[in-house]
Amino acid sequence: MIGRLRGTVGSVAEDSCVVDVGGVGYVVFASSRTLKDLAADREATLLIETIVREDAIALYGFLATAERDWFRILTTVQGVGAKVALSLLSTLAPDQLANAIVAQDRTSLSRAPGVGPRLAARLLTELKDKAAAWGATPAVRAPSAAAHDEAAPVNEDAVSALVNLGYRRPEALGAIARVATRLGSDARLDALIREGLRELGR
Repeated sequence: MIGRLRGTVGSVAEDSCVVDVGGVGYVVFASSRTLKDLAADREATLLIETIVREDAIALYGFLATAERDWFRILTTVQGVGAKVALSLLSTLAPDQLANAIVAQDRTSLSRAPGVGPRLAARLLTELKDKAAAWGATPAVRAPSAAAHDEAAPVNEDAVSALVNLGYRRPEALGAIARVATRLGSDARLDALIREGLRELGR
């Protein structure tokens, strides 16, 4: 199994590149996020995930450990093969992907080619704990830094209140993220909790 390749980039295509290592050119599939940082005739080191099928051995390359790790996580979900995993990682950076899952943001996941509503829902359900363990937090930033500084403690208090009521933290995070976006940065704590409970009760 190949875990890493270090060599000269021979060419970069739409969904792959060729890395020349000791006179051997390896075809490596990668996300557009990785490919845009590669250039022909330049040295590169890629982390490699090797996938062996009956008819082929395919190499998938990553410049960032986080992207490689999320590729592995994504491909544990039924219906998510290497191609769909790369599509998701081309659309969303690892942190954005984790935050979208914690916030139960189906729309963001569905932006990736090959990810329909059903698959997006499965990703949200099966990976919410892994995304939370990753350290993701829902994106609830207000337009200005000052407004965000004031809103963040209220949002966190609302999440804590839902957790104290027996809800799991990933579910509470997602609910408050959606409610805070809907109500705005000046939402009161009682309103966040009330609407968060309604969101969780759907």
